[in-house]
Order: sequence, then C-alpha cells, then structure tokens
Amino acid sequence: MSARDSSRPRWSLLRAAAGLTRGPADLLDFVIPLWAGLALGLDATAIGLLVALELVVSCAARPVAGWVADRADRRVVAASGAVVYAVGVAGYAFATDDLAAVAFAAAVVSGVGGSLLWVALRAMVSEQYRSDATAFAGLVSAEETGAWIAFVVGLSMLGAIGYTGLFLLAALSCAVGAAFLALMPAERAREERSRGAARGAVRRLAPLLAAVVGSTAAEAGMGIVLLIHMQKHFGLGVIEAAWVFLPGAIALAVLPKPLHVVVVRIGRRRALLVAAGLSSAFAGGLALAPTPVVIGILWVLSAVAWAIVMPVEQAVVAESAGPSRFGTAMGAYEAAALAGGAVGTALAGIAYETGSWQVACAVLAVVALLGGLAAPWALRTMSAADRPAPLVAEAGATP
Repeated sequence: MSARDSSRPRWSLLRAAAGLTRGPADLLDFVIPLWAGLALGLDATAIGLLVALELVVSCAARPVAGWVADRADRRVVAASGAVVYAVGVAGYAFATDDLAAVAFAAAVVSGVGGSLLWVALRAMVSEQYRSDATAFAGLVSAEETGAWIAFVVGLSMLGAIGYTGLFLLAALSCAVGAAFLALMPAERAREERSRGAARGAVRRLAPLLAAVVGSTAAEAGMGIVLLIHMQKHFGLGVIEAAWVFLPGAIALAVLPKPLHVVVVRIGRRRALLVAAGLSSAFAGGLALAPTPVVIGILWVLSAVAWAIVMPVEQAVVAESAGPSRFGTAMGAYEAAALAGGAVGTALAGIAYETGSWQVACAVLAVVALLGGLAAPWALRTMSAADRPAPLVAEAGATP
C-alpha cells in the first residue's frame, strides 16, 4: 500500500471534521449580527463591537495557535480547539437581552477555540500536501460543502427551533467534528523547532501575506455591502438573502479540485491573474445588478475566483514553511486574512454610507484587482513554484 493510500482514512476524517466545523462557523458569521439586533436588542454600535471582539481575539490568537501547533500533537490541538469553539457557540444560546454580556464572553471563547482549530487543521493538511497536491483544494471543497449544507439545514430549521436551537445544533456539529479529529491516528514525532526559524518562515511569507490582506479585504467588503444592499434596497430577510449566496457556496464546494487541474496546466501566476479579473468583474457587475437573481449569478464569479485563490495561497504557505513550521506559517496566514477582512468591512461600510452602492462597488472592484495582481507578484518575489511541486513530474513541466 502506498503512503497516499495509507493516509486516506486519516484524510477522510480530517475533511469530515473541516466540514462539520466550518459550516456552523460560516452560518453563525451570517446569523449573529442579525440575531444580536433582533433577539438581544443591541444597537448598531454594540453589534459592531460584538462582531469586532471575536475578530480581534481571533486575529491575536492565530500566531499563538501556530506556535502551539508546532510544539504539540496537531491532532490534539485541533480537537481541543473544536471543543472550545463548540463551547463558545453554545454560549450564544444562553445570552438574553438582560444577559448580553454572555454573548461577548461567547465571542471571546469562540475566537480562541477557532484559532486553535483552524490553524492546527491547516497545518495537518500541509502535512498531507507533501504527498497529495490536491490537499488544499480538497480542504476548501470540504469546508464549503459544510458551509452550504449548514446554511440549508440551519435556515430551514430556524423557524422551528429558533436561534437558541440553532446555536445548540451548531455546537453539536462542532463537537462531532472534534470527535472525528480525536479519532485520527496520532502523528509521528517531528524534529525540534527553532524560534529563529519560525521568524524566518514568517518573513519569507511577507509578500504573500500582504497580498492576502488585499484579497480578503475585497471579499469581506463585498460580502458586507451586498448584505446591506439586499436588506435596504430589495427588502430581503435573513433566509431570502442566504438563498442569494447559495449558488456561489455550492460552486465553491464543487470547483476547487477541477480548477486545480487548470492551475497545473496554466500555472499559478496566470490562474491568480484570472481570479483577480473575475473578482473585479464581480464587484463591478454588482453596481448594475437589477435583481437578487442576477446578484446570485454574479456571486458565482466570486466563487470561481476563490476556488482558485485559496488552495494556491495555502499551498504556497505550506511549501515556503517546511514541516516543522506549518503551524507558525498558517497562523500568520490566517491572521493576515482576518486583518484583511477587518479592513475590507470598514472600508466598504464607509464607502457605502458616504457614497452610494455604485461607489462602494467601484472601490471594491479596484481593491479586488489590486489585491489579485499582488498575488502573482508575491509568488515571483518569493521564488515560489509556478505549479504544485508534487505534480510537476506528473504534468511533465518545470516550475
């Protein structure tokens, strides 16, 4: 049996855990701001603080989670993080208008648990990537499959179980994901880590991290202004707005592996340029979209772009870091993505409130294009392979 065949049970458990935990996380990112206003009666400022608190905690905890993931059994770190995250998610179920502080405590716990979970999980996928060049495409597919299933199931049941039931169901899903991670075989001992080597890994990633900030800023900004616009202009509620996003979510679950074949053929830099064009076209097209149906179709363009971008970015991080520093590198990568999300959300809100829907779309189209163009430059600056290293020989090409 080959090494790749022997790792399939481990890889199957990991992908299942990724879907079970990422799905509820994406759903709650969508639901919590709306729930906080409806159920807790929080004003816009307090809702912003609640969302920002988890974001700040997550961003600060990512590098620490990377340090831990490089010095402990990553399987244990990821499973522990999933348990902590489940506790945080369940905490939202016990928040009331008289106990709004519980929601803020839940945000802190969720931020810490999510950091341990997703940094360690991506470090584990980095190990798999050494023998399977489609590992990160498979991870994105698993996560996005979990996301659209969580949206369909959660929002379909929301009327029957309420927000409290939704939070408890999400926590249960995360707990099951933790159990899957705990069932994985213990990983082999790794070589000793060097603090200086860890700092060097982050420095090598600096060009890519800058590009990540730009690309995630555009994505987060487009997501928030799109939600605002659908509520204010089209009068859509929570469930109706979610259906607009569903086609793109399904596309993002299906496309990463087929598009990986395209990336191998044309090279990462060309593929990232195509993704930049698609993201920019999506943002620009939204300015003229007349109906939610057209918006849903345009959202698929963004999904195609991200089905290319995310596996490439994560693979380059893994290639640049080395096995002993996967956690540190992934912690820096995720922190950059969160920072970009914060910048993009703030920028989009300002553009929307001070200008118009069209102004916000134009600003984000420029940000998407600049962030997308920075990614191929980053790969060239880092001397990263233009094609996935494990497939170079199979494709008969050179990097």
